[in-house]
Amino acid sequence: MIVQAILLGIVAFIAQSEYALGTSLLSRPIVTGLFTGIVLGDVKTGIIMGATLELAFIGSFSVGASIPPDVVTGGILGTAFAITAGAGTETALLLGLPIATLTLILKNIYLGLLIPIMNHKADDYAAEGNYKGVERMHLCAGFGLSLMLGLIVMISFMVGSKTIGNLLAMIPEFVQHGLSVATGLIPALGFAMLARLLINKKVAPYFFLGFALAAYLEIPVTGIAIFGAIVAVVVVNLMNVRSNQGPQVQATTGEVVDDDEDF
Repeated sequence: MIVQAILLGIVAFIAQSEYALGTSLLSRPIVTGLFTGIVLGDVKTGIIMGATLELAFIGSFSVGASIPPDVVTGGILGTAFAITAGAGTETALLLGLPIATLTLILKNIYLGLLIPIMNHKADDYAAEGNYKGVERMHLCAGFGLSLMLGLIVMISFMVGSKTIGNLLAMIPEFVQHGLSVATGLIPALGFAMLARLLINKKVAPYFFLGFALAAYLEIPVTGIAIFGAIVAVVVVNLMNVRSNQGPQVQATTGEVVDDDEDF
């Protein structure tokens, strides 16, 4: 149990290391769910639960000063508690979303209190022309956040796995059925959040084309993805052909002459 808790803490630490690795999307539940499954010895369940949580968190990205619930702790602990309790994906959603929201409180405290201190220190280094000091403040700020999330995951898993198992055993059957229904609704909400950002008049026909293929022709998702890739290649090629066509020049005789003509 202790070794697994430490390994899950390391997974959280690495997942929150975009300050050093860039926007690698290692923090997404579909990735952390896989590694959580590897740590707990159930890769298949980890992938399934990680993918389910990814659908719920698919529209959760930081926009400006708005910080969404923490997907790292929510994804790892939601998947880990569900696996250790032998429960389904509805339990992963039930636990993952509140955990992510609670962690957001601690994350805001860190970002609101400690990060400004490091930023002011970085300003002092910048005024001195000490770029290494600025770099050091940047790395310290990111390292501190990764360490905090890693400790949250490690301590929560050590303390809460048995407690969560006992709590789930006490949940009535009708509540568990309601959670199963909610499992199908929350991913739809995640897709709606993403669609609100992406869909416009140009891409809406392709969205409804994919829906029609799935609803009326019963083509599986993999087939629709392949079909969509082919359509994308064809459309891009047509756009390139149009952009590569050179402008034409009107001659004095009324004849249309290609501007690329050598003579």
